[in-house]
Amino acid sequence: MKIGFVSTYPPIECGIATYSEYLIKELEKLVDAIYTVSEYGASGKNVYPVYNSQDPDLAHKIFSTMIKFHPDIVHIQHEFGLYGPHRGVNIIPLIYKFKLSRIPVVVTLHTIYDEFSFENKVIVEAILRISDAVIVHEDYQKESIFKNIGKFKNIYVVPHGVREVEFIKDAKEKLNLEGKKVILLMGFFRPGKNFEQIIRIFPRINKKIPDSMLLIAGDARLGEHSDYMDTLVKLINESEARDSIMFIRGKFSQDRYDEIVCCADTAPLPYKITAQSGVMAHFLAFGIPLVTSDLTVFKEKIKKFNFGLICRTDEEFIENIINILKDCNLRRKISSSIKDYVDNNLLWKIIAEKTFKLYKNITDMQ
Repeated sequence: MKIGFVSTYPPIECGIATYSEYLIKELEKLVDAIYTVSEYGASGKNVYPVYNSQDPDLAHKIFSTMIKFHPDIVHIQHEFGLYGPHRGVNIIPLIYKFKLSRIPVVVTLHTIYDEFSFENKVIVEAILRISDAVIVHEDYQKESIFKNIGKFKNIYVVPHGVREVEFIKDAKEKLNLEGKKVILLMGFFRPGKNFEQIIRIFPRINKKIPDSMLLIAGDARLGEHSDYMDTLVKLINESEARDSIMFIRGKFSQDRYDEIVCCADTAPLPYKITAQSGVMAHFLAFGIPLVTSDLTVFKEKIKKFNFGLICRTDEEFIENIINILKDCNLRRKISSSIKDYVDNNLLWKIIAEKTFKLYKNITDMQ
């Protein structure tokens, strides 16, 4: 079986690019070949960068390149804005081009919220009606589509994958954090992540736990949200707990990224908006206890599988972070729950097998 992938791809800085890289790596073990058509800036084995996201003829450029490889099925990774103006409307003629060529299409919808804007609803409904299969990552996202658009039989829930890793036991020593209880904020900086909430409340945590350290690691994507990063830096420098805050700015190699994650005793996710979190997948890979806002994407996992603690207010974030830092047994219990669930349900090889099975079911029906 030959698979066509349409997606951003590394070294493009994008969560979907990273997602596709990991999924393709595992799928390559199951299929004959995978060809990825991507934006300019992508590179790698069988990766063909042929378009910019704002190209008016984006659909033609992707289709005319992909058709040369004669794929048995095409898998499109969708995010609003990746396929041109008007919320990425050019994905619609792209899918039709493949369908008219009798090539089945799977679309993974990476962003589905509890509620839909008018524009998002128009795009998603069209994708649902013309695709052979649509993948979402969470049960609540499928229910959200049922509630806001209608019941479609071609929706499949396939979770976001997680890497198989070994915990780095001397990570704190490598970052000169030995003996510290580390709270980690990590990822690309953007306002919806609400990192400022944790920076503001950290002095109150630090007074209760003097050996606590707030580690902030990441950067703004090129040309995006630099003003927000400036705001975070200002908050850090003005914090009364400044001496207990470490800020590491940069885009990290995988080894460096893993070292930073393995320093964490807990990882807050105080997000105000998200449909999924790639950085959460990295935290889960290493069994890091989470302390999250009460967004549906977090509540589902934490309540069902004990990944951490949910918060609605500053006081709850302070209390829950302190509880995890103080209680070794609680940390171990949460970490064990995470690892058990990941090993049995979320490893990339498991996600690839589920995805391949879907491909096979679709192609067998053609």
